[in-house]
Amino acid sequence: QVQLVETGGGLVQSGASLRLSCVVSGRALSTYDIGWFRQAPGKDRDFVAVITWSGMSTYYGDSVKGRFTISIDNAKNTVYLQMNSLKPEDTAVYYCAAQPPKYSGNYIYPQLYDYWGQGTQVTVSS
Repeated sequence: QVQLVETGGGLVQSGASLRLSCVVSGRALSTYDIGWFRQAPGKDRDFVAVITWSGMSTYYGDSVKGRFTISIDNAKNTVYLQMNSLKPEDTAVYYCAAQPPKYSGNYIYPQLYDYWGQGTQVTVSS
């Protein structure tokens, strides 16, 4: 069992930055990849970024490449999502999720993540 808790959301203006945190707890954490997804009202849950627990590999969705950075602090069991140059279209609830090793590599599919946090709201005003 893995638990995830996101924090760091808020209301910001276009062009601003935010850093989201995802604290992960549970067993066998080193076997999981941790991803960030987002969901806007009335839309599907979209892939944002993923990182392996070692921190050696990362992968980003096309809409956030060059603006968002995912990182991990293994000592704190915390995954971060640094979001720069925010746009109104980045407005969504952001979720972190844990993908078990049997699905590793299939990062963009939310149905292949077994554990989810409760989400944190990010709102970007124009």
